[in-house]
Amino acid sequence: MFKSPTTQTAAASTPLAERMRPVKLAEFIGQSHIVGDGTILRHAIESDQIFSAILWGPPGVGKTTLARIIAAETRSRFVHFSAVLSGVKEIRAVIEDAGNPAHAGHRTILFVDEIHRFNKSQQDAFLPHVESGLITLIGATTENPSFEVIPALLSRCQVLVLNRLTDIDLSQLIQRALTTPEKGLGHLNLEMPDDAIHALAGLADGDARTAYNLLETIGMMASDAGSDGKPVRITIQDIETALQKKLLLYDKSGEEHYNLISAFHKSLRGSDPDAALYWLERMLCAGEDPLYIARRMVRFASEDVGNADPQALEIAMNATEAFRFLGYPEGNLSLAQAAIYLATAPKSNSIYMAYGRVQKLVKDSGSAPVPFHIRNAPTRLMKDMGYGRDYRYAHDYPDAWTPQEYLPENMGHHRFYFPSDRGYEKIVKERLERWIALKKTRREQMKSSINDQERT
Repeated sequence: MFKSPTTQTAAASTPLAERMRPVKLAEFIGQSHIVGDGTILRHAIESDQIFSAILWGPPGVGKTTLARIIAAETRSRFVHFSAVLSGVKEIRAVIEDAGNPAHAGHRTILFVDEIHRFNKSQQDAFLPHVESGLITLIGATTENPSFEVIPALLSRCQVLVLNRLTDIDLSQLIQRALTTPEKGLGHLNLEMPDDAIHALAGLADGDARTAYNLLETIGMMASDAGSDGKPVRITIQDIETALQKKLLLYDKSGEEHYNLISAFHKSLRGSDPDAALYWLERMLCAGEDPLYIARRMVRFASEDVGNADPQALEIAMNATEAFRFLGYPEGNLSLAQAAIYLATAPKSNSIYMAYGRVQKLVKDSGSAPVPFHIRNAPTRLMKDMGYGRDYRYAHDYPDAWTPQEYLPENMGHHRFYFPSDRGYEKIVKERLERWIALKKTRREQMKSSINDQERT
């Protein structure tokens, strides 16, 4: 089916990603939380009241396209400015041109790509002109603007967060490119079944530019249908052949999704770091959301490790934040580190079991009243009613502990938490058993005292 790439027409020499770039808001796919009906940006475009903004998001999600659409659908001039190639001299030239009387009636939208690459003095150069309204600044960045854009400039811009495109978004973009004759690949008479489109969308990993580049590579290698007039069908196997990459595919909302996360969770629970790493990589290669995996590890740290190693939760949370900071693929190593730590940590489900017991009791017992001695007493009336009376302040006693009841009176002496003998929880268990013994002794003493009073 495949053969060497053929010579494309002059029009098609422009990369597919550029040819398929939307020019109207109605053509824009994805980011409905920013450009959907009722959003502040859509209202600003429709009312021609554009504000300065920072577009923050990963590559290939539509930052540049959105800036161009804003200019096209409002009375604006669009000036594309690269922070990589330009400096203060170029900034001054753009500012001077923006004040040209010939541009009266049209605002200048200055789009600064990779604005995080500008230093403080370069960013300072924009400030007075953004304040005066001479230019409307739209900056695009893949880095957190809180760290990369100076506060004075950031305070004058609305930060709009663009998300990775979903597989559904990317599938729509791919289908549009396949069927658009002039700008897309419609002239090649290509045909892709849904599973192949879904596979290609997964490979793109939320990046529209990557999706178009992959599709263009495959399209150029596909034989033209002019010989027999029949559509050229592109399958998953054809994609693998063209890209020389085995596709580890699974439906991220279907059975295999749950099978793989189950295998990962059970490998962690079974203290097998090698299996945990394997299933982690299987999911990442198949396009699973890394933050979904991170959330599952955070849950695991409490459910299956708990106080046997209290640091496990911190490790899992740190891995999550590290991935947010580094992104894919650099952040994968943080997830791997957390997975190995959790797999090799001592295990205890005592917290999980304790929480289940207390949930049941609360459900069965309803709203039992708080004992008077541990109620707050901010007013004189409350104190007179007995709120806070006989409360024992723990820090007034040795080891900051004294026997005292904290559960509602009608609940007796329930225990929910039974720590294991593993890891740090062994120390917790010894401490609790000592306290429980002291409580028991105090109850017996109080009971004996009451009996003595009754006999007298």
